Amino acid sequence: MRPATVPPPRTPRLGRGWYLAAVLSAVLAVGMCLLGWRQADQADRIEAHPVRVEGVVTQLPSGGGSYSAVSYRVGGQAHTAAALPLADGTKVGDTICLEHAADDAGAVRICGDTYPQPVGVGLARFSVPVAVVLFLVCVWRIRQHRRAVAVRIRQGRLATTVALATGALADGMPAITDGKRSRRKRRAGGRRALH
Repeated sequence: MRPATVPPPRTPRLGRGWYLAAVLSAVLAVGMCLLGWRQADQADRIEAHPVRVEGVVTQLPSGGGSYSAVSYRVGGQAHTAAALPLADGTKVGDTICLEHAADDAGAVRICGDTYPQPVGVGLARFSVPVAVVLFLVCVWRIRQHRRAVAVRIRQGRLATTVALATGALADGMPAITDGKRSRRKRRAGGRRALH
């Protein structure tokens, strides 16, 4: 009789997409947190000591990835603010009221606004929870997969042990005793011969 062979257990494969999605969602969550934190930090610095200046619109957003640009002067130096939320109907050359932080002329917003770029804050408020939930789903799925693989490996070891034991019993256990009878039977037979 041929010895029993057990094929290795099939382990389910988890696509790389779960790992990639987990990493990308974590990066997105961290990036959006930093964007929101930067906007809130600039808003706090402007609010602490606002300085009003007049700015001139030098560029309007055209929809093809370009942003608005507003030029202004602080202490004789020219500065440009990009991606400020301009009112509808604004034209190039229009004058706009701006507020900047006293300690940082680069932290600027339109007068009366809370954040320099409110779109960034809104995007962070929406995307951070979505990215965190996506990250948690990916981590849950990866852990679930690893548990399933561990169970399959344990089942495979058990099946191998059972198959080897079944094969050994079917052949009269030659693998364990090297084809010899056990010592108990030999001793018992030896004692009978003496009587």
